[in-house]
Amino acid sequence: MGIKSMFNEKFSESLTSVLPITAIVLLLCFTVAPIPNNMLVSFAIGAVMLIVGMAFFTLGADTAMTPIGNKVGACITKSRKVWVIVLVSFILGIIITISEPDLQVLANQVPTIENPIIIGAVALGVGIFLVIAMLRILLGISLSYLLIGFYILVFLLASQVPRDFWAVAFDSGGVTTGPMTVPFIMALGVGVSSIRSDRHAGNDSFGLVALCSIGPILAVLLLGLMYPAEGAYTPVEIPSTVDSKDSILLFITDFPTYLKEVAVALAPIILFFFLFNAFVFKMEKKPLIKICMGLLYTFVGLVLFLTGVNVGFMPVGNYIGKLIGSHDYSWILIPIAMVIGYFIVAAEPAVHVLNKQVEEMTAGSIPERAMSLSLSIGVAVSLALAMIRVLTGISVMYFLVPGYAIALLLTLYTPKIFTSIAFDSGGVASGPMTATFLLPFAMGACEAIGGPDRIVTDAFGVVAMVAMTPLITIQTLGVVYKLRTRREDAIRQHIQDTISNYTDEDIIEL
Repeated sequence: MGIKSMFNEKFSESLTSVLPITAIVLLLCFTVAPIPNNMLVSFAIGAVMLIVGMAFFTLGADTAMTPIGNKVGACITKSRKVWVIVLVSFILGIIITISEPDLQVLANQVPTIENPIIIGAVALGVGIFLVIAMLRILLGISLSYLLIGFYILVFLLASQVPRDFWAVAFDSGGVTTGPMTVPFIMALGVGVSSIRSDRHAGNDSFGLVALCSIGPILAVLLLGLMYPAEGAYTPVEIPSTVDSKDSILLFITDFPTYLKEVAVALAPIILFFFLFNAFVFKMEKKPLIKICMGLLYTFVGLVLFLTGVNVGFMPVGNYIGKLIGSHDYSWILIPIAMVIGYFIVAAEPAVHVLNKQVEEMTAGSIPERAMSLSLSIGVAVSLALAMIRVLTGISVMYFLVPGYAIALLLTLYTPKIFTSIAFDSGGVASGPMTATFLLPFAMGACEAIGGPDRIVTDAFGVVAMVAMTPLITIQTLGVVYKLRTRREDAIRQHIQDTISNYTDEDIIEL
């Protein structure tokens, strides 16, 4: 497939992801939440930049990031040295996470800690847990035991940390497993699992993303112990523009800022690749040029994505949330969030890949349509609960503790592969639209209903709620699949037993 056709495919995927939320926002703008024309122009420009940026970024991920991950995975596998696997995994976990676009978006919205500190801590958390994930594959340790143990540690630590950090911590776990980190992590996992020769090695290559999403949660909770009263929420400033020309100038003015941010974020991985290529890969000219072009696509996509999000998308999401939250009928936040959640997860390209994977794995027993519908309904419900938190101020832990308790309990009864896919897919459902629109939307509504003091405790947690849904949904389907398989096996065995009771004469008579 040529670059042009690949870009068209990525553009189509990006358009499918962004278009539903754009249509819903426009509907809100012309009904319950009218916004100034200049903001509408900014939103439209931001949406276009978001679509084009996501297309370039995912194209870059496919042509550069995934091949680099595959090559590094193959390289460290050939060495068969545990210390090499540990060191390279740790370094890669850190530098890949730093360039994750969803993390950049979330970090810019967190008032409690400075941007570089939270990004650095989250990256360190991913690096450490990527090492743990690799060692799990090498040693063949059960994923269920690790998940139960680490989440018990998470909730014990959360009980010692100020409430302000709870929702932010779980949100950071959801945003780090995005389009930048997942291809690398999955490629490394497949490479390392190939060292083992037993029949469970392939299944153990899943679950890396699940463990890597725990690292950021613990990292931010530890920051809560170090910075217990750091920072305060600053209300979002709505850009003041007079006409469409001013709106365009706003994007042009902020463009160099995000150009610099992306250059700094991507510099470590680019340096890592060229050093590895000089001393290890020694690639030929043609594939090297292809990867360099992929890195360029990634850079361009990230710049467009972050500029469109920060200048056009997020202020409008915050403003609309504030308008609806200030209405006497602010309860409509719940059905609006449910509709947005239903269509957002249905439009995520990664969700369709997941659905097909489950259908193939179950030989059609759980069809793609059933997976898609259950995920959409699950995310819609999780966003309804998130808006109930915004309206009432209920602590996020009243939802996360029972939610994770159910998810972890299901790991004891669900086929292992379903547990791995479920926890891996927690970040799949919480795609770019959750951090870029739903979180600002919740922040605006929360500010209108309860004031700025409630933002950190009650608005954050949206990503965490969405990321928790697949853990329960997919594992529940796994239990259904297990029961259905048992019933089919029982029927098959009964038929075989019945047939075995017949003599040859009986069979001839029949």
